[in-house]
Amino acid sequence: MLPIQDELQAVEVRLRAAMTIEFEPLAQVLAALMQSGGKRIRPALAILASKFHSADADKVYTLAVAVELVHAATLIHDDLIDKSALRRGSPTINSRWSGTATVLAGDFLMARAADIAASIENFRLMRIFAQTLMTICVGEIRQDFGKDLPPNQDEYYQHIDSKTATLFSACTEGGAVLSGAPENEIQALKAYGHHLGMAFQIADDILDFTADENKLGKPVGSDLRQGTFTLPVFYFIAQDARGVKIADLARGNGQDGAEMDALIDSIRRSPAIDAAKNEARRFARLAQDALAIFPDTEHRRALHDLATYVVERSL
Repeated sequence: MLPIQDELQAVEVRLRAAMTIEFEPLAQVLAALMQSGGKRIRPALAILASKFHSADADKVYTLAVAVELVHAATLIHDDLIDKSALRRGSPTINSRWSGTATVLAGDFLMARAADIAASIENFRLMRIFAQTLMTICVGEIRQDFGKDLPPNQDEYYQHIDSKTATLFSACTEGGAVLSGAPENEIQALKAYGHHLGMAFQIADDILDFTADENKLGKPVGSDLRQGTFTLPVFYFIAQDARGVKIADLARGNGQDGAEMDALIDSIRRSPAIDAAKNEARRFARLAQDALAIFPDTEHRRALHDLATYVVERSL
């Protein structure tokens, strides 16, 4: 258990308050999204990164709320782009609303997050926040424009950097900035967040093949069924002579149901899963190495252990 449970509870209260809006249909779906929003890793990162020096707790909590709202906005947009009907077993917003309304709901959360972050009145933090939002959006646009091109492993790394790692690093860099940390420590925590985010997303992509479908809340292999290649797929292609056929299946967006089911089962039982897990562990070690300049405190240990947890978790 992280040594910041009271702080996370304070953030949770503020998150609920941030979702208090007058338009009831939007308020209801956003409240549901917040309740199923997972383990609050991003707020935890912002808080833990602020603990090496004295920080204004109110400002750190405000940052934590803002980054979690950005995360929620990306989930809304991702579900729409991927045409996902379920998230964690619950209906997505896009399964109930029009595409236009769903986009605007995500945009609302982005704007709400920016407004909350601006209330901290820290220019450097606002620039980090704005650059993070731009990176996330450009990454999604780049992926959309590349849908008809052959999948590329380098582009996969670029995508998970913009999709996940950039927000993780904004959390840790932002927390360090609010604590008044010296520049070398700010950069170390930024690097920690980046490597942790890469490890986290690779682990997520592995779980898409290996997790129990009931716990996953969506079909196993959903990414590949939608034509999205992740690291286990790239390793499987490198190890298996059926690589060209896999690409053809993926471009068919899973329309060959039985054949796709068999392929996904082959991937989940192949050495590609262990190879991808080792790559996630490599990024986790890089994250842990970035903490070397900090004293051995409970908060450094929590960050160190978190890097192990994100790779070894079962969901």
